[in-house]
Amino acid sequence: MNVLFLCTGNSARSILGEVIFNELFAEYGRGFSAGSRPIGQVNPAAIKILQEHGHEAKNLSSKHVDVFTANDASEINTVISVCDNAANDCPVWAGAGNPKRLHWPLSDPTVIEDEAEKAQAFEETYRALKEKIVEMVPIL
Repeated sequence: MNVLFLCTGNSARSILGEVIFNELFAEYGRGFSAGSRPIGQVNPAAIKILQEHGHEAKNLSSKHVDVFTANDASEINTVISVCDNAANDCPVWAGAGNPKRLHWPLSDPTVIEDEAEKAQAFEETYRALKEKIVEMVPIL
């Protein structure tokens, strides 16, 4: 089973989802992440929160959703968009097949200016994603 976490910039929320899924539920399949307008790098605060929770944060990349819609791409079984409702530009899955689709509206922690508030927002985003992934996996 392949799970794709989608957001616009693919620098934080979707990256967190990919790592959490892969480290907790590798026996179920593989997690990936992508964005409609990838920033091209993983947000340093995302790397920091992953490391603080004991996750491996190497070899992560910000990539375009087209990587997963190409003819030679891995089949995606579940697509989870993680943009908040205000984003209005969260990518829509346009790949082959008929994957299960979920939407988890999470606020973007990267837009917060104050460093203490940003750290708290990343912590809240991490915990929300982990909770949702743990709840979701048994029903897939």
